[in-house]
Amino acid sequence: MLLSTPRSLACAALTCLLLAACTREQATQPLPPRVVQVLTLQAQPLALQEELAGRTVASEESDVRPQVSGVLLKRLFEEGALVRAGQPLFQIEPALYEAAANEAEANLRTAKATAVAASLRAQRMQALGKDQLTSRQDVDDALATARQTAAAVDAAAAVVQTARTNLRFAAVAAPISGRIGRALFTPGALVTSGQAEPLARIQRLDPMNVDITQSSNEFLALRRAIAQGGVEATSAPVTLKLSDGSDYPLACTLQFADLDVDPGTGSITLRATFPNPEGQLLPGMYVRATVGQGTRQQALLVPQAVVDRSPRGNALAWVVGADDTVRQREFSTLRAVGDQWLVKDGLKPGERIVVGGRQGLTDGAKVALGAQPAAAPPAPPAAKKG
Repeated sequence: MLLSTPRSLACAALTCLLLAACTREQATQPLPPRVVQVLTLQAQPLALQEELAGRTVASEESDVRPQVSGVLLKRLFEEGALVRAGQPLFQIEPALYEAAANEAEANLRTAKATAVAASLRAQRMQALGKDQLTSRQDVDDALATARQTAAAVDAAAAVVQTARTNLRFAAVAAPISGRIGRALFTPGALVTSGQAEPLARIQRLDPMNVDITQSSNEFLALRRAIAQGGVEATSAPVTLKLSDGSDYPLACTLQFADLDVDPGTGSITLRATFPNPEGQLLPGMYVRATVGQGTRQQALLVPQAVVDRSPRGNALAWVVGADDTVRQREFSTLRAVGDQWLVKDGLKPGERIVVGGRQGLTDGAKVALGAQPAAAPPAPPAAKKG
C-alpha cells in the first residue's frame, strides 16, 4: 500500500475546490430562453355560414272540395298526374242544377214581360196626367208598379246567375296547377257543399319551398352584429343537403324570415324557394340547408391545435408580449371554422400567440422566437356552423 505524500494531498484538495466552484457557477447561470414559434393574428374578412335543419313544403297547395251537393258521376283525371288550373276533375250529377237554371231563366223572361207591360202603362198614365184626364194618384201608382217590375227583373237575373253558377260548380275544377294526389271519393259517393274532407289535393312542386328553423337567439345575435357593423349583410346563396347525404344541385336565396317565434322551440322560420324542375324534392322531406349569415369584416382565427382549455372549459392561448414575455390568456370563441376557432373577444389583431414549443411554458417566462415563425393561415372561403 502506497502512502500519500503531502504534495499529492494538496493537489487533490485543490482539484476538489475547483470542481465545486465550477458547479456553483453553472448552478447560478440562468437558463437560455425557450425557443417558440408564434402566429401573428391578422384581421380578415370571413363569410359566415350556418347549417340548419329544414323541411320541404309545396309552394302552392289546395284541397279540392265540392261547392254544391250531389252524387259523384265520374272522376276526370289520372291520380298523380299534373293538372292545370280550371281543368275539370270530378262531375257531380247536374240534372237538378240544370232544371233550376231553366226555371230561373223562365222566371226571368216572365219578369221582363211584366216589366215591359208596367212600363208602357206608366207612360200612358203620365200622358193622361198631363191632360188632367186621370188623377195624380193613378199616375204615381203606375210609375211605382213600373219600378217594382224592373226590380223584379234584376232579382230574377240574379237567380239565373246563381243557378248557372251552381250548374257550373257541378263540374269540380282544379283551383291551381300542380300535381294531384289520389282521389278520396269514388263515383257514386254523396258529396256536400262545405264538407270537411277534400275530394283530392293538388300541390305545386316547382318551385319548392324549404322552411328552415333557426334559434331566435342566434338570429338576434346576427341582427345585432349587423347593426353594430361587425358583420356585413349579404345575399349569399342557400344550398341543400338531402336526407341521404347528397347535395341538391340547384341553389337559391332566402325569401323572408317569419315574424313570430315558436313558443315551444324558441326558433324562427326562414323560407327559401328552390327550383325543382326534375321533381327531386318532394313535400315533407328532411333537408339540411347551408345559409349565408353575412360577412365578418374583422375576423380573427386561431388554430384549434394551439388552444388549451381551462377547468371551466374556456379557451386558453399563450400570448407573447412586446418584451418577449409569455402569458397564458383566456379568450372566447364564436364557432369552429374548419380546423380553426373564430375569436369572439380576448385577443386582438397584431398579437402573437405561441403555436410551436408550448410544452413546459410558464407564465411570465422569457421566450425567443424561432428562426422561421409560423405564417398566418388563410381564411377558408366560408365559416360554416353545423
